[in-house]
Amino acid sequence: MTKILVVDDEEDLKILIKQRFRQKIRQGEYDFVFAENGKNALEQLLEHPDIDLVLSDINMPVMDGLTLLSRLHEKHGLVKAVIISAYGDMENIRVAMNRGAFDFITKPIDFKDLEITIDKTIAHIAAIKRTLQAVKENNILRMYVDETVLNFMGSKEMEVSLFENETLEGTVAFIDICGFTAISESESPDLVVNMLNSYFDIIVQEIINEEGTVDKFLGDAVMATFKGDFHLDRAIDACLAIREVINMTDLSIGVSKFKPQVSIGINSGEMVWGNIGSAALKRLDYTVIGDTVNLAARLQAAADKGEIFISEQNYLKIKDSFECSIVGEVQVKNKKEPIVVYKVDK
Repeated sequence: MTKILVVDDEEDLKILIKQRFRQKIRQGEYDFVFAENGKNALEQLLEHPDIDLVLSDINMPVMDGLTLLSRLHEKHGLVKAVIISAYGDMENIRVAMNRGAFDFITKPIDFKDLEITIDKTIAHIAAIKRTLQAVKENNILRMYVDETVLNFMGSKEMEVSLFENETLEGTVAFIDICGFTAISESESPDLVVNMLNSYFDIIVQEIINEEGTVDKFLGDAVMATFKGDFHLDRAIDACLAIREVINMTDLSIGVSKFKPQVSIGINSGEMVWGNIGSAALKRLDYTVIGDTVNLAARLQAAADKGEIFISEQNYLKIKDSFECSIVGEVQVKNKKEPIVVYKVDK
């Protein structure tokens, strides 16, 4: 249904409009609202924010149609106006168009022409709404999809590459924000989610600073991947920075005695990189899988608040660049033998 505001001080026009468009009114295509001048029209627009189209006379008491056009442009930019006036000279037409009128019809009204003009204007309004919705959806999409993926979506390589997978050397880090499960049981959902997202913003920025990629958010944890030169070193630098910034940041407004810390597991090695998910559901994640990823998750689960755990194998790769201390043997799931774990200090 299209809601149309008719602005005219002639009572006869109101009657004619209702008679002429009675079928479309009954069918629910048009819904008319009436005002006797521009001032009353602005009041009706506030009362009926779903009005799409204004049909307005020019010569009216209190506020004329040309002044109304200016006010529409200022405060109701999406509403389109068609001027219906006995003053059909070029000067009035030009002024009306310059003030944003979509079209101009002269009195006495040719109602067939008016109906065509209304339909044309409605189609224009619908096109604008579709464009705005597409922009809105695109902006929302950018919140959920990586920029490189969005740029890739329209490319020729997309269909071919969608199911291409590869095995690469890289590093994966699991960064868990400790304590959110507990406060979610006692604080409001809005407070918990807003605070969690604020801490995620901090974590993400440090990952990006070291040219890493946020693979996914897992509840109150972040999974990040790093590949390319010095991927393990960059992952550790990012996690050290995350721990430091989180320790210095307090976003726990309204939460009693809550100060989150992170527990982190990092592992480096060969991983399968590919599109994992269900093609039938059209839901795929470009992610990493394999034993390297699983071990990183187990190391994070074993780490306590403020600890960054790595395996002995990775410690031997970075011992000249970072200060670490041995934790000892840790039994992890799906490993027959315990593994030797080191803690990254700085």
